[in-house]
Amino acid sequence: MKVGSWLPTCLTSDDSAIPFPRSPSHSDNRGSTTSSSNSSSDTSYGGLHTNPSLQTLPSVPSLQYLFPETLGSSVSHVTVTSIKPRPEHPITCIAVQGNLLYAASINEVNVYDRQTSALLDVFNSQGSSSGSVKSITFCDGKIFTAHQDCKIRVWQLTMAKKYNFLTALPTVNDRLRRFILPKNYVNERRHVKRLWIEHADAVTGLAVNKCLIYSVSWDKTLKIWRASDMRCLQSIKAHNDAINAVTVSGDATVYTGSADRRIRVWAKSTGEKQYSLMATLEKHKSAVNALALNADGSVLFSGACDRSILVWEREDSSNYMAVTGALRGHGKAILCLTNVSDLLMSGSTDQTVRIWQRGVEGKYWCLAVLEGHLKPVKSLTAVKDEEESDVIWISSGSLDGEIRTWKVWLSKHSSPSSSTTNILKWTLGIN
Repeated sequence: MKVGSWLPTCLTSDDSAIPFPRSPSHSDNRGSTTSSSNSSSDTSYGGLHTNPSLQTLPSVPSLQYLFPETLGSSVSHVTVTSIKPRPEHPITCIAVQGNLLYAASINEVNVYDRQTSALLDVFNSQGSSSGSVKSITFCDGKIFTAHQDCKIRVWQLTMAKKYNFLTALPTVNDRLRRFILPKNYVNERRHVKRLWIEHADAVTGLAVNKCLIYSVSWDKTLKIWRASDMRCLQSIKAHNDAINAVTVSGDATVYTGSADRRIRVWAKSTGEKQYSLMATLEKHKSAVNALALNADGSVLFSGACDRSILVWEREDSSNYMAVTGALRGHGKAILCLTNVSDLLMSGSTDQTVRIWQRGVEGKYWCLAVLEGHLKPVKSLTAVKDEEESDVIWISSGSLDGEIRTWKVWLSKHSSPSSSTTNILKWTLGIN
């Protein structure tokens, strides 16, 4: 794995949304990762006003209430279930599909029953050469895994409840279709060429919208794949440095976050078949590590090594977004984000998970700080309970090799600032 250094001195932009020319192209260089800040962590509500992360991005106003107890919010009790795959390796990503929890531990993908925490299957256990699994997603009944060896692997769950390997992207057929023509090759480095459909470095993120799969890589490219025949439809030189995150809205607008400190917005113009650049969002002072969208795609959350979560909102019906403010409290880099209903969950190098709730006038408050992990929280999932509408399940995967799960009850009561607000209640015994 190629690891680059991160410099604490970063450029600042005064423009939150800057249109760029629409010029998709191919990538020919390798990407790099970034390391997080080493600032101290303060997880208490009362300490938020002294937390060093409050000094980050001073040009961006805060959107949060610093003292949620004045709004009537409280935490009653917290206990968790814990899963530790064997052997104990860092949890690189987790994902949920139905009643199944998928957890990647280096190259292996462990499949658990979410209700009982029972281990159901392990796949890719023989594929140590594939490197660590960076992302897991689902489309058309298949499982897609992104790997450090530059490939995307496709798996199928059989009738016997086992996972069979189907193919790797790009497929052999896709390669054969293109390898003859010189125009299908791009320069990877001096005297070395590759097909434009191939990623040249670790695939770090996957996102799905309807029949399309979007992949991003440390090679600085965004690629779009068609799920039906596994063909690569487009490759875009999307950033000037490694791409760490990708998310897509219901209307197929794609957002990519990079170590170049930028978020870029991609969409198809009316009548066009190819994606092109719609806007570049610049406010973060260091590498962007995580992205999440709210349910209708009107609000984008971004987390970076600068310890802040920025909130971006659409100014109108267009794809342009402007930053409205920041959520601060984490003491170190933001590594992962996920959104359910009006709740945002964030995981950090400071080893904690924070739960944020959107309130009146676009303000947020931190409802809880979940502690217990011994190393950075790398991945998060959150899903609503199918039977209990006021219950949300949150799972976190950490580099300490542990997966923790919280069952969260949401109940309403009156508060000084609004007619109703949520209280988080936590009860779940350790298995």
